[in-house]
Amino acid sequence: MKSKDPFTSCVSTSISDIPRSDWESIFPPIAESYDFFRTLEETSQDQFKTFYITLREGQRIVCAAPCFVMDYPLDTTVDGFIKSTLNGFEKIIGRKIILRLLICGCTAAEGRLGTIDSDRQDIGETLLAEMRSLARREGISLIAFKDFHESYNAFFQPLIRLGLHLIPSYPSVALDLPYRSFEEYFATLSKATRKDLRRKFQKIDKLPPITVEVVTDISGLLDDIYPLYLNTLQKSDVQFERLSREFFARIPANMPGETRYFLWRLGNKIVAFDLCLTKGNILVDEYIGLDYSIAYDYHLYYLTFRDIVNWCIQNNIHTYESGALNYDPKKRLDFRFVPHNIYLKHLNPVMNIFFGWLGQIIKPDNFDPTLKALKKAGSIHEE
Repeated sequence: MKSKDPFTSCVSTSISDIPRSDWESIFPPIAESYDFFRTLEETSQDQFKTFYITLREGQRIVCAAPCFVMDYPLDTTVDGFIKSTLNGFEKIIGRKIILRLLICGCTAAEGRLGTIDSDRQDIGETLLAEMRSLARREGISLIAFKDFHESYNAFFQPLIRLGLHLIPSYPSVALDLPYRSFEEYFATLSKATRKDLRRKFQKIDKLPPITVEVVTDISGLLDDIYPLYLNTLQKSDVQFERLSREFFARIPANMPGETRYFLWRLGNKIVAFDLCLTKGNILVDEYIGLDYSIAYDYHLYYLTFRDIVNWCIQNNIHTYESGALNYDPKKRLDFRFVPHNIYLKHLNPVMNIFFGWLGQIIKPDNFDPTLKALKKAGSIHEE
């Protein structure tokens, strides 16, 4: 612990070093809570090295920032000519180009900070200085703030003047549900989408039935569920984190009131699952797993979506939040696109100029056709 007038700063390697009451007094009341971070920390040690930076004025906590160290393959978000060129260069040098970063945010969710006042420039500047010092101690030259909503713009604006580069990231999506039934929601969709979904659901109805169950305990089911998660992860073009088996087993025990597992069975076999978290009248869709031997015949994406929306409406959930990627069907299903930004800085001033340019080259909306179209139409809006 050290004092940096007017703040006392502390860097911890475990969230358990921070009193829960302090964290909850300053961090937003969200599904990815103290216990969510604790679960990630307990089950992801082989992938990420975690840190928690806290700032205090006297005895009062004024900022809490979760951070982690990761190796980031440079070709993660690029596609087409740039990806093939980069991969060709990597073959020449005989290794992948990996960037080692110290990142503020969450490995598995939207980035958030705990702060008493997002407009206080001194808090942001001190946090940035603490991250810079921590990065140097860890032998890291790149620091970043990952996937922060535009409501944090006021916090980051002074830091941009200190060399942070703003790079648009993958947006998350949310579906508002002021409906009394799935049919009422269905009627709001475009004519083309309704026609397509009717055809899919009619085909599903002719097949042996798939049933859905919502549980909070998956004891004895992990061997059925985890391979489905890996199936879906491997299908993804962008793989940021790979959760362990222990995460899925431990989160119901750590978050018993908020965890919901949706399980879909064909006969006795689990063919899909979705891990969701609830907070008030919000359901956050965290991780899905599908059996791809039947996923296309059963249109599992749409079947699971229909069942989740039905459950939300029946349980007075007003907002269904989902993560990044797979944007085209989400656009057709009328999700709102919620923008997020990455803020990046290299500690070497000359290299920082280069990485600012590189960030604009590899930003997701340069490569995802749905994001390109939405950006052109001005349809990605601040909440």
